[in-house]
Amino acid sequence: MRILVTSSRNTFALDIIRKFGSTGHYVVAADTYAGAIGSHSRYISSHAVVASPRFETDQFIDDITRIVNDHEIDLIIPTFEEAFYLAARKSDLPAAVTLFTGRFDKLAQLHDKGSFQRIVERAGVPIPETVIVTDKEELHAAIERFPQFFARAVFSRGGVSLLTNTGPLAGKMAVEDCHPTPDQPWLVQPFTDGPMICTYSIIVDGRVTAQCTYSAPEQWAHSTGITFLAEDSTRTLEYTQRIIDELDPTYTGQLSFDFVNHHGELYAIECNPRPTNGVILLETAEFLAALAGRNGSTAVVEAGTERQIRLAVLADAFTEPVAHLKTSLHDLLEVHDVGHGWHDSFAMMWGPAAIIHGAKLAHGHREQLLKAMGDDIVWNGEPIVGMSMHDAEALEEVHAQRV
Repeated sequence: MRILVTSSRNTFALDIIRKFGSTGHYVVAADTYAGAIGSHSRYISSHAVVASPRFETDQFIDDITRIVNDHEIDLIIPTFEEAFYLAARKSDLPAAVTLFTGRFDKLAQLHDKGSFQRIVERAGVPIPETVIVTDKEELHAAIERFPQFFARAVFSRGGVSLLTNTGPLAGKMAVEDCHPTPDQPWLVQPFTDGPMICTYSIIVDGRVTAQCTYSAPEQWAHSTGITFLAEDSTRTLEYTQRIIDELDPTYTGQLSFDFVNHHGELYAIECNPRPTNGVILLETAEFLAALAGRNGSTAVVEAGTERQIRLAVLADAFTEPVAHLKTSLHDLLEVHDVGHGWHDSFAMMWGPAAIIHGAKLAHGHREQLLKAMGDDIVWNGEPIVGMSMHDAEALEEVHAQRV
């Protein structure tokens, strides 16, 4: 098979590239800048630079179409929010290529945290009480309602731009820096104490064919995971299937959910309608079989399986030595790196290129770096250039479904 993996800057994109390339598939990696780590893997057959899906949508679709035609691509695997642009413009892609992601309207329902809450409630999955605010007056009223609160934009990701008065991120963002609007509302919830539990799932024709449930014992700046430990999947698999059944019993694609384990109860927090680092914990054969829908039962990652992004763990040990050095030393000595066994170390050497790329997008604002590292490939609920009338109407309906 001939596969195009987009947004190859991500560690999980690199892992997907390795899984395909190591088993004899022809893999093309693409991103908006040449230094993306996946574009330098030994397991690719070719790589390409494409326009930003967010800022140059028409050119992005033209670039993807050119790659598909030039390399006779059979399957496109989006690994970040370019999935929204590809799904919205699917009719403009070559008819013979398969896009492995859900329909645009379903992706939008999952990505918008307001409409996501409605889906989760209908599916009978626990979720914290939620208030949607569209201006600063509503925001102040909502946070006064909860002695301990947690707030973020309905379109947000990666643990950035979080407003809370509780936990390690308390006070990191000021209320004055939050700007909810009717088009870009914010979500306010009572602070739900407990460890974060994440999932990664492959779904084919409405059935979960692979499931990884994991925690991130070590995080960079209390947001992005840099170590990944597989947990028991019994409840998360049930909850994931319930959500899929409610959303679309024909859904095909990759989905990732975040839960909080609050005194033994799992509360759904948000959905990333794309892969996350959980895919790294999945064995190659299980991944390929699940993607094709060939496995009769769901492939589930065994609890206790662990991986780390070693360079990030090392950096974290020196950034916050008092808080993390002991744990980081254990990880560095005992836990396999995400590249363990691949003999593909040159790819990860391009990791600093992502920081340089983000710094350019952040225009020198250091505090915005983490957010900016994906700024050219995100989707924040805006109408997409060239989208169909059907998808435009579906987007309006998603906005109307917010609570």
